[in-house]
Amino acid sequence: MVEAISWGSARALAAGAASVLKPAPVPLADALGCRLAGSLTALVPVPGVDVSAMDGYAVAGPGPWRVIAQVLAGGVPLRGRLAAGEAVEIATGAPVPAGTEAVLPWEHASAPLGMGAAWVDGTIEPGRHVRRRGEDIAEGAVVLGAGAVVTPVALGLAAALGHDTLEVRPRPQVSVLVTGDEVVDRGLPAPGRVRDAIGPFLPGLVEWAGGRVTDTLRLPDGPAALHAALGGAQDVVVVCGASSQGPADHLRAVLDEVGAEVLIDGVAVRPGHPQLLARLPDGRLLVGLPGNPFAALAAALTLLAPILRAFTGTPAATETGTLAEPVRTHPRDTRLVPVRRSAGRVIPVGHDRPGSLWGAALAEALAVVPPGWSGERVELIELPV
Repeated sequence: MVEAISWGSARALAAGAASVLKPAPVPLADALGCRLAGSLTALVPVPGVDVSAMDGYAVAGPGPWRVIAQVLAGGVPLRGRLAAGEAVEIATGAPVPAGTEAVLPWEHASAPLGMGAAWVDGTIEPGRHVRRRGEDIAEGAVVLGAGAVVTPVALGLAAALGHDTLEVRPRPQVSVLVTGDEVVDRGLPAPGRVRDAIGPFLPGLVEWAGGRVTDTLRLPDGPAALHAALGGAQDVVVVCGASSQGPADHLRAVLDEVGAEVLIDGVAVRPGHPQLLARLPDGRLLVGLPGNPFAALAAALTLLAPILRAFTGTPAATETGTLAEPVRTHPRDTRLVPVRRSAGRVIPVGHDRPGSLWGAALAEALAVVPPGWSGERVELIELPV
């Protein structure tokens, strides 16, 4: 077993343990939140043909104009070419006929006296209210570069440009194993039992860091159930509550039994000291989190988040701040302190005992307070949102 290492070294080692996943084509619906593996280009121009930008009349030559047809968006385009003095009643987004000089909006059109309902008149400006083919986006144009995050708006853009799939860095798949005979997942816990507070926050944290939880299993204490649950095709296995040294903590023995390589066994950080990182024989990574909720959050931000970002090639945000008041330090370990930003400084919110998420829920970030801190600026770790 390796000994506890510094918090900064643990984060660096975790990030280095994962390699960027190979690009893969995925359906648009599955690409949300991923990063593009290459440039996104326009397979079609936008608009695809010359279209009307207004409801009104596509006209040719000077008015008045005789209305010869009607064209609706999604309807059949007019065959042939408009001759001078002719008009087509047209809807927004409908293709304008060849020969169209401008579109006369409904509100600017009038019926010339004595010429009947099939005629319209009005003042036009050449080219006005006609969107030309490729005017917004030319066919083949690069609209987003490699590494761009696929947002909901980017999905809409990709669809508009003719894409059904996108080549992305896929989200790493994460399996969560929640252990403990004392842990219940619903209702009021009986004496001696506790509600699971880790399982509910992990999917959101994993999603925020770039991964996706594929399944969550709840296991009783004991090595047999844990051993059986380690199989699967995920990229990362997260074990909650079996990473300490107590009589019910069987993770180390199971890892030894399956021949895993333990990379980190304990980190010099408070809370979250008894955390663990191992590589399973098939190459998957396993992260062991403490059973106390705030300690588990601290450990997940130390090991799990850097791993998931490394899989997707996403750099972590970096920020520093000045603590508005002194905080208790540890002689050997880094402390992670929940804080809020205020007037250019950060203020501890308290309520930061290992078994409670209260302080983290109130906080905007965790301040990284090193051993022997004496007032200098500190790193701030963003919290999942």
